[in-house]
Amino acid sequence: MTSPASHPATSHPPALDEHSLPERLNIAELLLDARVREGRGERPAIRTDAGTLTYREVQELAERWGRLLAEAGVGCEQRVLVALPDGPDFVAALFGTLKLGAVVVMVNPGLPAADLAWFLEYSRARAVVSSAATAPAFRTALDLAAARLPHAPALVVADDNAVRARLAATPAGLATFATHRDDVAMWLFSGGTTGRPKGVLQSHGAFANTTRRYGQEVLGLREDDLTLAVPKLYFGYATGANLFFPFSVGACTALFAEPATAESVVERIRRFRPTVLINVPAMIHKLALHPTATREDLASLRLVTSAGEALPVELYERWRARFGVDLLDGLGTAEMWHVFISNRPGAVRPGTLGQVVPGFEVRVCDEEGHELPRGETGWLWVRGASRAQGYWQQLPRTMQAFRGEWYVSGDLISMDAEGYVTYCGRGDELLKISGKWLAPAEVEGCLLLHEAVAEAAVVGRVDASGLTKPVAFVVARARRVGLEAELQEFVRARLEPFKAPRVVTLVDALPRTHLGKVDRARLRSS
Repeated sequence: MTSPASHPATSHPPALDEHSLPERLNIAELLLDARVREGRGERPAIRTDAGTLTYREVQELAERWGRLLAEAGVGCEQRVLVALPDGPDFVAALFGTLKLGAVVVMVNPGLPAADLAWFLEYSRARAVVSSAATAPAFRTALDLAAARLPHAPALVVADDNAVRARLAATPAGLATFATHRDDVAMWLFSGGTTGRPKGVLQSHGAFANTTRRYGQEVLGLREDDLTLAVPKLYFGYATGANLFFPFSVGACTALFAEPATAESVVERIRRFRPTVLINVPAMIHKLALHPTATREDLASLRLVTSAGEALPVELYERWRARFGVDLLDGLGTAEMWHVFISNRPGAVRPGTLGQVVPGFEVRVCDEEGHELPRGETGWLWVRGASRAQGYWQQLPRTMQAFRGEWYVSGDLISMDAEGYVTYCGRGDELLKISGKWLAPAEVEGCLLLHEAVAEAAVVGRVDASGLTKPVAFVVARARRVGLEAELQEFVRARLEPFKAPRVVTLVDALPRTHLGKVDRARLRSS
């Protein structure tokens, strides 16, 4: 495949190139130290159920965590696996690691021991930061991976009494290492629905770029904002939108450790009165159907973002009708760190991803990499200063996905004459049914219109004749006899008949990947 030819009408200048970023750049300095140095040290930085921490208090806690990790043997460029619930220790351990010039590897703390063992072996982390609740799983994981590790990583249990005492006794004050803008700051993870996730290497410069371009210029975050997120901080979408972006402007983030449910999110909205809610389609659906949530409850919100999975237009309209707050749907990838296509406040076009974020360039290309005319569907090519350096230990996939300045996504999109982008699905998820293409998201969006459906996922399954047919897995709000057939007829009456699922299976919950996305590979094989 060749690189697409230049197309000035769709080009944007790079967001921040090597000449517009200082050569020495550490995002702990950019996002935390600078707030204290510029006189914002006493402003609230983190709000939790237990109280509020100022920027100065977060900085001091991060410095103590950095010293503690250094005592555990962590040095510059070594990796620290952070697997904590959302809270001050997560933030402080992350920034403390970065202050050492070390690399943060964020992992879902709720994973089983076998999966944790794989992450330990893959990352070869020098230290692990966990909570007491997950420490037993990590000890088992360390035993499982011991024979394949070059050294035994230190296990630091954040809420252990001895660790709390050491943190309290450790003096604050730790100089932030002057990393290069191209040094790896964090590992993100891509994939995981069809195999093991790929470690995506992202630099300090990449985080600085998107924080400015999307967090500040598109979302328009400001000092008086308070953000609240449904996804947890170990997911890069939340790391940016609920930590890096607010910290970059001296705003405040609200964090809670428990899993996000409709009830827990509504409770925190009532308690913290956020101005920005970081959301995902599954929770948008649950909140839109929540029996007690009101417009008054959400009146503090000036914007709500959606990413992670496709947002059906039906779900947008249901949310908008109930709460009156725009949803800014967007698309991002770990390979470009965060969102690079987004709707804008006050200019939402439902059913689209919006327009390209300033500083990025997106093209719609055919299989050979040639740019297609506006309105046609093709593969997403994107470039900008947040492009990752590649996949860890995945050279063939790195060469396939990263072409010079461009990242070649597995997503199919179209772009209209005004630059609005419509998401058409993952190339490996589209189904060829009776000679026609079917996007599972279209059927899922239709199913969500039914009052009995809480969640839905559609995948292809090969029948006895060797033909692929759509099948649906549905989490019902309340089961009743004949619901499966009712849902099939519901879709058939609203979409073309070939799109109706041949089988509807009611399940208690949809399987999820380590990042909380629907695990379609497990559904296909079930």
